[in-house]
Amino acid sequence: MNVDTMRTIDRYAGVPITFVLGIVYRLASLFVPRRDVPVKNVLFIELSEMGSAIIADPAMRKVRDEAGAELFFVIFKNNAISLSLLKTVPEQNIYHINDDNLWRFVIDVLGFLRWCRQRRIDTVVDLELFSRATSILTALSGGSNRVGFHRGHEEGLYRGSFLTHPVTYNPHMHVSRNFMSLIMALLHPQGEPPYNKVMISADDVHLARAEVTAPQRELIQARMQELYPDYRPGQHRLVLVNANASDLLPQRRWMPDRFADVIGRLLERHADVLVVMTGAPKEKPQAAHICDEVGQERCINSAGYFRFEELVPLYSIATAMLSNDSGPPHFASVTALRTFVIFGPETPLLYGSLGNSEPIYAGLACSPCVSAQNHRKTSCTDNQCLVAITAEDVFTRLSLFLDTLASTAPGTD
Repeated sequence: MNVDTMRTIDRYAGVPITFVLGIVYRLASLFVPRRDVPVKNVLFIELSEMGSAIIADPAMRKVRDEAGAELFFVIFKNNAISLSLLKTVPEQNIYHINDDNLWRFVIDVLGFLRWCRQRRIDTVVDLELFSRATSILTALSGGSNRVGFHRGHEEGLYRGSFLTHPVTYNPHMHVSRNFMSLIMALLHPQGEPPYNKVMISADDVHLARAEVTAPQRELIQARMQELYPDYRPGQHRLVLVNANASDLLPQRRWMPDRFADVIGRLLERHADVLVVMTGAPKEKPQAAHICDEVGQERCINSAGYFRFEELVPLYSIATAMLSNDSGPPHFASVTALRTFVIFGPETPLLYGSLGNSEPIYAGLACSPCVSAQNHRKTSCTDNQCLVAITAEDVFTRLSLFLDTLASTAPGTD
C-alpha cells in the first residue's frame, strides 16, 4: 500500500474502530477492575519508521535493565531489519506485519493477537505519535499495562482512550526523550496523569554503539576494492552520500544537481577522497544520474551493492556522510561516523540523529511544516526550506571537516 492509502485507511477506518473499542473498554472496566501487573514482557510498537527503531533504543534498554523485562517488537516487515543493528530485541521476539496490501495486513493483525497471548505480553509501549493502527494494536494486545502518547484535552488526532499510562507528547523536546518519558511513566508513575513529570537528560538517551570486528572491516574493504579496484585502505578517505528519502515525506529530498555540485567540489579539492553513493537497489538509477553529472571516476555508485548488514562495517571505515533527513544518519549513529544531515520540512531539534551528527537547516518561518498534528503530511510542493540550503554552504561544512583531519594521501592539498 502506498503512504496516502495507509493514511486514508488509518483515518476513515481507524477513528470509528478506536471509538467502538473505547466503549468496549469502558464497559469492561465496570465489571473487571484493572489489576496492577508487574512489568515482565514488554512489547514496543512502531510500524513505519526505521529510524525510530534506533532512536527508541535507549528507552528499550532502560526498561530491560531496570525492570529485568524481556523485550518484544512489532513492525512492518520491510522495516524490521533496522532492529538488527543493535540487536537489543532478540530476533525471535520481533513480529512482522506486511503492508503490501490491505488483506495481508488484516491477516497479520489477526495473527498478532495470538502471538501476543502466546508470549504473555503484559506491557505495551506505543511509540507512534498519530497512527490509529498502533493504538488499535495496543488495545487488542491483551497487555494490562499500556503506555503511549495521548492528546489529553488538546485538539490533536483522536486515537482512542486505551492507555493506563497516558503521556503528553512534548513537541519541543527531541523524540528520543519523548520515548524515554514513556518508560519513566511506566516505571515511575507519579501523581495524576500525564505521568511524564520528570527530568530527562542527554545522558538518559545515550545511544549504544554497534560492535564491528576487524574481519568485518576487512571484508568491506575487499568489497570496496571489487567496486573500485583502485581503492586503497589507509590512502583513500570515503565520503558516503545518501541522496534519497523515503516516500513517507518526499519533500525531504535535496536537489540532485546540488548533490552533484558538492561532490564535484569535494573531489576537486581533496585528491584522497572517494565519494560513495549509497542506497537501495531501486535508488540505483538516481545515484547513477548524479554520478554521471559529476563525471569523475572517484564518484562511485554503490546503490544496491552493499547489503543492509554491511552498512555498519561500511560506516566504520568511512570518514563522513552527507545525507538527506532519512534512515542512514540514524543507522550511522551507532558508529562514530561524522554525518552531515540536510533538514527541510522537519526539524533536527526533534528528529536529529543521536550520533556524531551536524544538521544543516535553513530554519525558514514555515519550518517545520510536518508534525504529529498533521499526520506528517504537508501540502507544500515548493520546498524552499531546501532551496535555501546552497551547495556552497554544504561544501564548506564538509570540506572544513575534512581539512581538520590529518590527510592520509601523500601530496594532498
